[in-house]
Amino acid sequence: MRKIPDKNIMLFKSCLINGEYPGIESSTKYVFDKIGVEYIVDDRQSCCTGLGHYSDIYDQLSTTVIGGRNFSIAKKTNHTNIVMMCSTCYAIHKKVAKLLNNNIEVRDKVNNIYDETGLDEMKYEEGTVDSSKNIFHVVDILFDKKEEIAKNIKIDLSGFRIATHPACHYCKVQYEDVTEGFRDPKILDEILKSCGIETIGWYDHKRSTCGAGFRQRFVNRDLSMKVTSEKLISLKNENVDILVHMCPNCQMQFDRYQPFIEKDLDLDFKMLHLNICQLIAFAMGSDPYKVMGIQTHTVPIEPLIEKVEKNLTNEIKKVKTTNKT
Repeated sequence: MRKIPDKNIMLFKSCLINGEYPGIESSTKYVFDKIGVEYIVDDRQSCCTGLGHYSDIYDQLSTTVIGGRNFSIAKKTNHTNIVMMCSTCYAIHKKVAKLLNNNIEVRDKVNNIYDETGLDEMKYEEGTVDSSKNIFHVVDILFDKKEEIAKNIKIDLSGFRIATHPACHYCKVQYEDVTEGFRDPKILDEILKSCGIETIGWYDHKRSTCGAGFRQRFVNRDLSMKVTSEKLISLKNENVDILVHMCPNCQMQFDRYQPFIEKDLDLDFKMLHLNICQLIAFAMGSDPYKVMGIQTHTVPIEPLIEKVEKNLTNEIKKVKTTNKT
């Protein structure tokens, strides 16, 4: 079992999160502050190259050079525990760390590039960032801090049918470090238990991809939408109210395209999409707009807010009635 850090953390910014759902980052910070995690965010970091890398725009050497630069920033700030909000950033940097630590030829090539471009202060030293000991996904931290999360929950969400969508690049790429299994991924379900939420657990297509496949949503759109549709139908059959995500690319695939799939199939899924940190932040009582950033979502989150507010109002009325009698 890996030792999970709660300090000296560099929270790695994600281009997809910043561009599509900035509320994921603000929600993550909100939750980390509540559960006592020490972290920094450094604007000098670079994109992981994920979208370009998996679309064959960036080769592995270019990606490794950029990853090594990010490791240099983490080292300079003494925050070499790098925590990713995006599963692609996670998978990319774990591979980069393995290459730089275990492949002398690759390390020499990368360091020569730094030297030739006047960036010799970024030269990578073996062991600076360990793939297993220093690179984590946010869910690893949340799982380790379940007890602290439980202490901060203010809103009861147990009345909703909630399912989880595990991210491929967490469960299927660097699976040796996956917390709570990769054949039947349970990490999100276990984290939600600390919020007083019992998810539906296993369901048909749980391990299926979201369908995005990076460039697949653009070059093989019909196939991409078919995969997404099949998973949405499976979730509809389970009467799911909220699907919880751990990857912005997955969340974007479901949230942005669900209305189009509904129209194409003449179905109404009535399903909301939230990142795990957005849902926890909500359960902790955060502002849905200022912290969760629900205004950036395609499928409106307001019905969830309204239903929770209605339930709270009814509970207050019950308490008042009981006190009178």
